[in-house]
Amino acid sequence: MVRIRPTVRADHAPILDILKRTDYFTEPEVEIADELLNSYFDKSAESGYWTYTAETDRVVGYVCYGPTPLTVGTYDIYWIAVSPEEQGKKIGTELLTFAERDIAGHRGRLITVYTSSQEKYGSTRSFYLRRGYSEGCRIKDYYRPGDDLVVYVKQISED
Repeated sequence: MVRIRPTVRADHAPILDILKRTDYFTEPEVEIADELLNSYFDKSAESGYWTYTAETDRVVGYVCYGPTPLTVGTYDIYWIAVSPEEQGKKIGTELLTFAERDIAGHRGRLITVYTSSQEKYGSTRSFYLRRGYSEGCRIKDYYRPGDDLVVYVKQISED
């Protein structure tokens, strides 16, 4: 059984290990995740990054999200990662559902998720589509030539 709880400092290294082993994140992206985790540990929710860990007998995944600056009720989901050996066991869905409920509880109305158009992210894009997200926009060649930014959105409230 998976338990989702606030991330603690002891989760830092296991989370970075998961990010490296998934083969979805580049080294600079892992460095950014490290910075966000450090910001969260230093300032907690005041950092703007809300981070939760999925665990069984060990850390198996995490989600990082927060309010989008200069918006009313819009939230970004920055990271969802599940250890490779645990993928396909609905842990990503549990993390996403947890984040959506928490965001709704904070009067969130719109969730955005940014990802890449690269072929290796096809399963990521399908993951969000199957969970009620739609492609909100696409910016051609955003990350590099041939690699578009794809923004998925989900309206969770009309407020």
